[in-house]
Amino acid sequence: MPSGQLDFIPAVGTADFSPAQAQWLTLANRLGRERFAPRAATWDREASFPFANYDDLREAGLLALCVPRAFGGAGADFATYCMVGAEIGRFCGATALTYNMHICSTMWTGVLSDGIDMTPAQRDEHQARRELHFARVVRDGAVYAQPFSEGSAAAAGKAPFGTTARKVDGGWVLNGRKIFASLSGAADYYGILCTEDRGDQHPDMRDTLYIAVPGRADGLTVTGDWDPMGMRGTVSRTLLLKDVFVPDHEQLMPRGVYYRAAQTWPAMFFTLSPTYLGVAQAAYDFTVQYLRGEVPGQPPVKRRMYPTKQIAVAQMRIQLETMRSIFWRAIHEAKPNPSKDERLRLYAAHYTVMEGANDIARLAIRTCGGQSMLKDLPLERLYRDSRCGALMLPWTAELILDRMGRETLYESGERDE
Repeated sequence: MPSGQLDFIPAVGTADFSPAQAQWLTLANRLGRERFAPRAATWDREASFPFANYDDLREAGLLALCVPRAFGGAGADFATYCMVGAEIGRFCGATALTYNMHICSTMWTGVLSDGIDMTPAQRDEHQARRELHFARVVRDGAVYAQPFSEGSAAAAGKAPFGTTARKVDGGWVLNGRKIFASLSGAADYYGILCTEDRGDQHPDMRDTLYIAVPGRADGLTVTGDWDPMGMRGTVSRTLLLKDVFVPDHEQLMPRGVYYRAAQTWPAMFFTLSPTYLGVAQAAYDFTVQYLRGEVPGQPPVKRRMYPTKQIAVAQMRIQLETMRSIFWRAIHEAKPNPSKDERLRLYAAHYTVMEGANDIARLAIRTCGGQSMLKDLPLERLYRDSRCGALMLPWTAELILDRMGRETLYESGERDE
């Protein structure tokens, strides 16, 4: 059997997986093949949220994948989530991408928070509050979203968030707007990143708060149409917050800790990549099936004998192996306070996957020809989904290139006089 314990090759490729990793990968692959893939065209066509897939994730225990064992979850680490996320993305990109938003809400407050400096008082506060949030996921199957973008430089990490939170007795009052808010109308809680309003007209990124807003909170409105090119099942509409009150215990991190997290754990923003590695794998899988005449429901016509097709498949495989290799290294190097070399490699891995996914899908479309445009086959959807990755904040393809160039040529604090 490939991969030791597995009878299939995962999207991340073959490796010496731990027993737990093999278990979760097998589960993700089975759910993907049997349930997610057959439904994927429906979510795409309707631009509707994959509620049925979330019922399956909940029943399988995958919503609690990254909840620490001490709180009743599976206790999966960063690398394990990235493997599982890629396998889900192989069968339904929209499910994998929204699942990432939920998992990050548990990962950031779980294993990542354990590597962030906090005062003893902050650590005690965080321990008590994450007990509440994790219980909702483990006991109730709650889904957490993570709306990030606002149409400003904030989501890129270059300015304070425009959404604000003002301290009042017993809690906070939030005002603002989040765009491209995945899981809009589907999440039980929205993990809102916002800036503490200190009343001095000088917002500071160090005052970023991370607060869970219940989906049914008074003053929270989901608005706007949703008819995008790709990743249509994410249902990423706009959230409006007007004088939304949330009690103190809804904080997902203590005051000021999110900013330290973003500085300490740059890999926390890499977690969009697994979805797109999975999409790339799916485009490759389909191309091989198509050329061999093995696509279910299609005539068994072989096209593998043409040298141009063989060369294209070879090119796709070379690019896929490149993506897998740098992805694998990045997820296993992820840690607090990485070295400069590790951080630059993390950027390179993210860029390679996001741009490479679309390049593989492009080759697949060209190689499979006219039938690949038909919506009863998955390739045109995979192509549209694959193009979205390089556009996603905080690490768009453009911002990655900017970061890599600047951080390569300048050490911290250096300036040109």
